[in-house]
Formats: sequence, structure tokens, C-alpha cells
Amino acid sequence: MVQLSQVSDEKIGLVNDTIGLLKESEIIGAADLNKVGSSMLQDLRKMLRGQITFKVIKNTLMKIAMEKADLQNSEEFLERISGPNIFLFSSGNPFKMAMMLHRNKVKVLAKAGETAIDSIVIPSGNTGLSPGPILSKFGTLGVRTRIEGGNIWVVNDTEVADKGDEISLDLADILARLGMRVSEMGLEVKAVYEDGVIIPSDDLILDLEEYEKQLTEAFSGAFQVALKAVYPVAQTLPTLVALAAQDARKVAVEAGYVSPETVREIITRANFKALALQRLVHNKIW
Repeated sequence: MVQLSQVSDEKIGLVNDTIGLLKESEIIGAADLNKVGSSMLQDLRKMLRGQITFKVIKNTLMKIAMEKADLQNSEEFLERISGPNIFLFSSGNPFKMAMMLHRNKVKVLAKAGETAIDSIVIPSGNTGLSPGPILSKFGTLGVRTRIEGGNIWVVNDTEVADKGDEISLDLADILARLGMRVSEMGLEVKAVYEDGVIIPSDDLILDLEEYEKQLTEAFSGAFQVALKAVYPVAQTLPTLVALAAQDARKVAVEAGYVSPETVREIITRANFKALALQRLVHNKIW
């Protein structure tokens, strides 16, 4: 354990402030500090004031603060968030917080050394770029080109990177010249700590549309099963009563039981039978 006596007064104050936030907050998140610009961070602070408190503090000092606050599994949490971080303190829902930050991102130009967040395709057509040394960069990336009207044209749509690939210097240069913003800037939560439980980033971002689809399908299936089993609950009763009334009406019509609900159909059926009999008799006579 790192001792507070080994750090400066300024850092001691920072640790003590952090301990206060740790005790006040139900969830602690860590986001990649390299993925957000200062102006965007200021906007997020303003937008989320009262909901999330943002604090930039080194992981070593956060470790001291979490140990002093007697938080369990703090070491496991810190192992998951290596690198420079901005810490988030809140008492809300961890999934809602992570998804809200995930949605508040902006597209930016990619830098060399970054990881592609999705596959990158350079589209066919006029690049608007003049021929020159850049042609060799297109060739290095396997992009077929031609010169037309004094501009470089890309012959075919060409995938130049898969999701997870490192973006090379040449690719970053070409993407910048083409104005293709394939990277994102914003806070991406690495992990969340809640009452000793660590929730990794992969589990924080939910596909709500897929969950809605699954819930809808599950409800529909359960509803059909309940109807087949004639299971009376608030959701099935109106349909069960309607089905029962429909079946009773069919039985009454087949039995010729006259009532206000069946008389029209009974008379209609009788009329059809009479017309059929009339046609049959007419055909036999003639």
C-alpha cells in the first residue's frame, strides 16, 4: 500500500477530495483520457453537471484513495483501466451512464497508430486530389487509381482496414486528404466499479434494439402459450373471452340455436341452402 507521507501536500489534497467523492458516489467509472479533447470535456461537464462528476487523477493516487476508502476489489478495477484516465463519479445507473457517454461522441480524423473502430473503405470516384507522391501511398494500400481530368480517381471501392487494425501513417494521411472522419472522440468507459463489482466495457454498452426485439418475441410466445393453455391473467382475459364467445357462437349456429347473436347467420345459411336446393331441383326437372 502506498503511504500518503510519500506524496506532496498537493497530491494529499487531491487524494482526500477523491476519497470524499468515493464515499458519496455509488458508481465509479474510468474512461480513456486520450479519447477526449479539452473542449469536448468542458461541454460534457456542463451538460452532465449534477449527474456525473469528472476528475482527472493518476491511477496511483486513485489506488491510494480507494484503499483509504476501504473499497473492496479496487486492485482488480485498476488492473482493467491501465493508461491515463478520467474518473467518473455518479449515483445513477452504470449502464445508462456508459451508454449516454457512448452516444455523445463526434467523428474526427484518424491518427496514425490508432485502432480502426470499424472497417474502412475508400469509395470509388474522383478524390479531388492532384497526381503526385500520394499516388504511391494509394498503391501501398492496394487502392487502384487512374488519372482523369487532372485528378486522381479511385477505380473500385477498396477496403483498406478491418476493424481492430492499426491505422498506418500513409492511411491516416490519405484519409485526412479525403476528409474521411473514421475515428471518434469522446469518453469511452473502460470499466465501472459498483459496490465491489467490476463491470467491463463490453458489458456496459447494450444493444437496446436487439433487447427490445427479444422481449417482444418472448412476450408474443408467452402470450400464445397462455392462450393455448387458457391461462386467465389480465393480459389474456380479453382475448380468451373473445375466443370463447366466438366458439360458443359457432356451436350455437351449428345447432340452429336462435338468439340475437346468431339469428342473422342462421337465416343466411338457411337461405344459401334453400337456393342450392332450388338449383338442384331445377336442374333435375329440366
